[in-house]
Amino acid sequence: MRLKTVTGLRSAAIAAGIVYASGLITPAIAQAPSLAMLSALNDGQWEVRFRDGAPARRVCVRTGLELIQLQHGQSGCSRFVVEDGAKVVTVQYTCRGNGYGRTSVRQETTSLVQIDSQGIADGLPFQFSAEARRVGACR
Repeated sequence: MRLKTVTGLRSAAIAAGIVYASGLITPAIAQAPSLAMLSALNDGQWEVRFRDGAPARRVCVRTGLELIQLQHGQSGCSRFVVEDGAKVVTVQYTCRGNGYGRTSVRQETTSLVQIDSQGIADGLPFQFSAEARRVGACR
């Protein structure tokens, strides 16, 4: 009985190899999202103006990722890319022990973006919409 099982497995493996080689199936290639839109933004000092009237904030943008976690400035948060488009990116992130957020950044130009974010920070909910614009070099 054992010989029959091994022979059956061997036959199944050979059949799978033939199907793969024929091009009927292809393996999935795991690729990390690139967030190319964020990295294409002009680096420098950006001013974030909140639509709810909260005071404007300045952020030094080097990679574009700085615009994702405006409520959670610390590093070490895990990120999950929800959307990685040419003009829009959406990232959900979790900062262990300090909450989480979900942020969408929509590019208008390489120096102007629209940001929508919501989540929990320091045990309290947050939600905001903002416009961020490059205003000069980082200081």
